[in-house]
Amino acid sequence: MRHPSPRRALVAAATLAATLLLLAGPGGAATAKPKGEWVGTWSAAPTAAGGGQSGAGFNNQTIRMIVHTSVGGDAIRIRLSNTFGTAPLTVGHATLARPDAATATLTDILPASVQELTFNGDAAVTVPKGGQVLSDPLTLPVAELSDLVVSIYLPVATGPATFHLTSRQATWFGAGDTAAEATGATLTLTRNSWFYLSGVDVLSRKASGSVVVLGDSITDGTASTLNGNARWTDRLAARTLAQHSSHSEWGVLNAGLAGNTVIHDGSEIGFPELGLNGLARLQRDVLSQTGVQTAVVVLGINDLQIHNETPDRILDGLRQLTTQIDEAGIDVVVCTITPFEGFSSWTAEKEANRQTVNAWLRAHEGDFAGLIDFDQLLRDPAAPTKLRSEWDSGDHIHPNDTGYQAMADFVPLWLLS
Repeated sequence: MRHPSPRRALVAAATLAATLLLLAGPGGAATAKPKGEWVGTWSAAPTAAGGGQSGAGFNNQTIRMIVHTSVGGDAIRIRLSNTFGTAPLTVGHATLARPDAATATLTDILPASVQELTFNGDAAVTVPKGGQVLSDPLTLPVAELSDLVVSIYLPVATGPATFHLTSRQATWFGAGDTAAEATGATLTLTRNSWFYLSGVDVLSRKASGSVVVLGDSITDGTASTLNGNARWTDRLAARTLAQHSSHSEWGVLNAGLAGNTVIHDGSEIGFPELGLNGLARLQRDVLSQTGVQTAVVVLGINDLQIHNETPDRILDGLRQLTTQIDEAGIDVVVCTITPFEGFSSWTAEKEANRQTVNAWLRAHEGDFAGLIDFDQLLRDPAAPTKLRSEWDSGDHIHPNDTGYQAMADFVPLWLLS
């Protein structure tokens, strides 16, 4: 285990000071609150709206979403984002609950578990255009690796929604304020996206911080089982918790975006829902995460396969990413680019460029806190330009559930501590 750097110690001290201020009552007097430090337990990277429901937005509707925690804690708060909104966002009512596992309908929640969320003491909040808000802390136990249901009621027209396109988790919406209703009978299934919800934090006595993964669709969990929490980051969270010491845990935060790149925006090809480039979203999706101590960068494959980018440009972008993360006092781990021959955009030229990027990363491993060679793991030994067939989801670029599990098992846990 590496010893914390002076910069990391300063970041930890600032986090503790911010926590003490947050828990202070009027006039600065500390109130009786659970002890611990805030750490991220779940996240989703927000983007601008695309077509469909995100473009249409919401009006007098409730959205019900499910998130899966990594670490647990004694208190909880959520983050709502209007980063890409075109107008202020009015949230009229928001609740947190646990799902009712006794019913087959994922929208049903346990009535006794419903908790009213507030913002500066009020049930409603207006999120400025381009802004985000934290809910007031709720003092209640949150279990590790558990599902939580967040419902938000939007009383007036929102305009295009800030959202996360590929959640691999079903989300529902319906007319009126049903945020506190136990049954989801009035809610209609929409596509697997999260709307406005970008983070969940817990107050933990044991967590040492969080690990955030800045990635693309492979990190986002594309092709994994819907509602299965089978992304490699989910499996990594379960693995770290199974092996943690009695005094140390790590939140695992997924900042993956389908189609994301190091240096290109999704809007360049007509799809803003693929997000801003990694450098443009670094501050929001990595550096500003709660309690982040380590960042894992898994980007580059879309610079190659979508934009036919050169190795020099990709590596210049990756070096900028890693330098800025390191300057923030956060340990940075880089990952090699995985094979994709057989995918529709593959060419021999792109393969040669992939090999060039990977060779540079391996040769400069000592420049980073660590390197995870996912290419070595996932490539077919008999055909190293292709994914191993047993881990291929069928599209020849995204792993299946077994492949994502293999990725989680491959990560050296000492890199995260």
